[in-house]
Amino acid sequence: MKVLISADIEGVAGVFHPEQTRAGNAEYERARRWMTLEANAAVEGAFAGGATQVWVNDSHGGFRNLLPDLIDARAGIVLGKPRTLGMMAGLEDEPELVFMIGYHARAQSRGILSHTINSFAFARVSLDGEEVGEAGLYGALAEERGARVALLTGDDVFVEETRPAFADARFVTVKTAHGYSSGVTQSPASACESIRRAAAEVVEQAPHAWLRKLPKPVHCELRVQTTALADLFCQWPTLERIDGVTLAFDTPSVEHAVRVLNSLSAMSFMLR
Repeated sequence: MKVLISADIEGVAGVFHPEQTRAGNAEYERARRWMTLEANAAVEGAFAGGATQVWVNDSHGGFRNLLPDLIDARAGIVLGKPRTLGMMAGLEDEPELVFMIGYHARAQSRGILSHTINSFAFARVSLDGEEVGEAGLYGALAEERGARVALLTGDDVFVEETRPAFADARFVTVKTAHGYSSGVTQSPASACESIRRAAAEVVEQAPHAWLRKLPKPVHCELRVQTTALADLFCQWPTLERIDGVTLAFDTPSVEHAVRVLNSLSAMSFMLR
């Protein structure tokens, strides 16, 4: 049983403020350690449950936040960008299970540090008429590649909005949102123990047969934060302008939609 763990930071226990997610300060250094420990708890749990191979994908910001010396030596660590599959790099090695650790609620929700891919640029992302956050988007990519989303962790808003998309998955709530930058959290040690236990149980109980969802055409609608961003993104010739801040495009698969969105996110830095 092969497991890919995608680790973000905003959904980690103890993380509430944007400063904790940005390199160059002491708050971030503490938060990246908590992120690493939660990812490692998932690694340890996966191996305890019987996994044969495990990879951890650093899925926050520049994708170089995890502290490799704190990760179980049996695991591979996916770092750095650019990468074609973004937060799901590692699917190329055909894991059976995917864990999403430290994930957050989608843009404009009431979740802690909620956003979708790029808080400066994107206000809403929909696939075939269904609004998705990063978990919904990348979970669909995982399923398209033949993996099953089996474990997800984050705050209560993230869990509530994401559960319908992955009804058979295990969820661990490590904190409760009172607002964008406030709430109640478990201690890092308590969160890690909950994640470790859940990861082991998920792998132990996982079916060894999983029906792959074949790639199919996807219609993506994107609402951006400003008209200037819409002006910029519509330089891409296949994008259709719906209104001042809404764009749409069609792709042959979820993977292609992810790649377009990540390319638009990179383009947005021209206007920062």
